[in-house]
Amino acid sequence: MSDRDSTLSQAADAVEEASNHKVLDVLARLGFAVMAMLHVIIGAIAVAVAFGQPGEAEPTGAIEQLAANPWGPAVMWACVAACGGLSLWQASEATLRMRGRPRKERVSKLISSGFLAIAYGSVGLSFAGFALGLRGDSSESTRDFSASLMANPLGLWVLVALGLTIIGIGIYFVFKGARRGFKEELFYFDGTRRGRLIDTLGVTGHIAKGIALNLTGLLFVIAAAKHRPEESTGLDGSLKALRDHPFGPSLLVAIGAGFIAYGIFALIRSRFGRM
Repeated sequence: MSDRDSTLSQAADAVEEASNHKVLDVLARLGFAVMAMLHVIIGAIAVAVAFGQPGEAEPTGAIEQLAANPWGPAVMWACVAACGGLSLWQASEATLRMRGRPRKERVSKLISSGFLAIAYGSVGLSFAGFALGLRGDSSESTRDFSASLMANPLGLWVLVALGLTIIGIGIYFVFKGARRGFKEELFYFDGTRRGRLIDTLGVTGHIAKGIALNLTGLLFVIAAAKHRPEESTGLDGSLKALRDHPFGPSLLVAIGAGFIAYGIFALIRSRFGRM
């Protein structure tokens, strides 16, 4: 090994050691707890929407609920730190901690944890926006984003690719739930009665979230196929679209309950899960 390679390896070791620091571990666990709380709130809003109540059943709608209290700004900045820590932890999972693993495993982890790092970071930015007083309607923002894409020559195909990517992530969540792929993340209660209950929460929550993501991705694809960007309304719009169908309200309640189950599972994972 050359001196240059040795120096790079030592630098990577130092960064990896820093990523294992207790502070980042605590922030990442708090980040999981924040995401759990958001899922519970989104699920509750979805159930309320099924019964004709107002609300935005997506992350910014849930963040708005958290911001609407006297401690709102402090809560928002605390959530920014937690989501930032979780994003950094996922980034280290995708890169530093995979050194020396087989190439196929490294690529798979880079895709999965890399996407999660971006997703958690974007949620953190949403919290920061609310802390700074920058609020907006999520469905309207999604429509504007879709319209701006369609105004470009390749925008239509980018929108289709985005929709298919979201559908793919949704399918991943459905299979992860059905096959109990989350067991490697939370095995603390294996073999106990409590563990069986947690498994049920994990299966129900992952499948419900996967279905919701599939609906969201489908709306992007339909909007691109019809050249109607106003039909791409994100998670909130996809769930509200169910309300007008014969069995829509019942399905919406089921999805909302699934989101709540996922949130409870994620909260348990934040405390007892593998880090």
